[in-house]
Amino acid sequence: MTTVLGIETSCDETGVALVRDGELLADVTATSMDEYARFGGIIPEIASRAHLESMVPTLSAALEKANVSLSEVDAIAVTAGPGLIGSLTVGVSAAKALSLALGKPIYGANHILGHLAVDELVDGPFPEHFVGLVVSGGHSSILDVHDITGDVHEMGGTIDDAAGEAFDKVGRILGLPYPGGVHIDRVSREEGDRTAIRFPRGLEGGKNKAKHPYDFSFSGLKTAVARYVEGLETRGEDIPVANIAAGFQEAIDDTLSEKSLNACEAVGADTLVVGGGFSANSRLRALLAERAAKRGITVRIPPIRYCTDNGAMIAALGYKLVTAGVAPSPLDMTVDTNMDLEQPVMA
Repeated sequence: MTTVLGIETSCDETGVALVRDGELLADVTATSMDEYARFGGIIPEIASRAHLESMVPTLSAALEKANVSLSEVDAIAVTAGPGLIGSLTVGVSAAKALSLALGKPIYGANHILGHLAVDELVDGPFPEHFVGLVVSGGHSSILDVHDITGDVHEMGGTIDDAAGEAFDKVGRILGLPYPGGVHIDRVSREEGDRTAIRFPRGLEGGKNKAKHPYDFSFSGLKTAVARYVEGLETRGEDIPVANIAAGFQEAIDDTLSEKSLNACEAVGADTLVVGGGFSANSRLRALLAERAAKRGITVRIPPIRYCTDNGAMIAALGYKLVTAGVAPSPLDMTVDTNMDLEQPVMA
């Protein structure tokens, strides 16, 4: 049996999980999200200190829940990037200490690929070839994947604001609580008319479409929403928050779903695996299901509990790396805030 301990500290969640022979034994998460509501965004220093305070209790809770002792761990996987440098450093330092004390190999795992790897814990082994769509607060990426442990090609990504980042910014414009994603999704679903206002889709036409078929740009969309609201305020008109939120959400979800499914057809993949915090968005899930069915493409999205950052995703990727025979990372490895998405593990 192979037991892998996974540690995730890329941003504001301290996640620890254990995977044994492809089965999740325990997944425990501590978050400092509530501390950022008054700031409207993550404060890196607060996040780093929260990881320091949460690391040992979270590790202990995961081991107890799994009924596993540290001596039974065969390898340690930890997020080495991308992410916030302070947060990453806390997790990697903890993993190094465990690796040295236990005499076990360490794997500096890629956070983005972890968002895809966690789906195997739910939906079973990946097909030989699939396209991955990872959408989160900091990333919106399309990946062509033949082997998540060593054959990954980045087809496209965000040129400016990622999907989750754009949602947070528009949430502030509309006076909604932080984080913006969950609240925009809620008011859009409950009260909004997504056909009332059509906001622009970035890179959707002309030379931009040809040059960036699988890239995303949401900064202009965010600005369009801001200008729309400013115009209403200048004229003294009421702000239809729900309709603006719904129109904005539709623009992003339309782009994400269309480009990712186009990518599947372009590379001949009949499966799309979706991960990342924004994959919890209800309209994105609905659009992908509707459009994929018409194209004969299977969509795999893990349950919402595995969409946000968690230790299970890193333990899952670590288990894949170990069983594939990938060489572990050196004990003196560093973190990489912009870790290449085609690099599964820190070499």
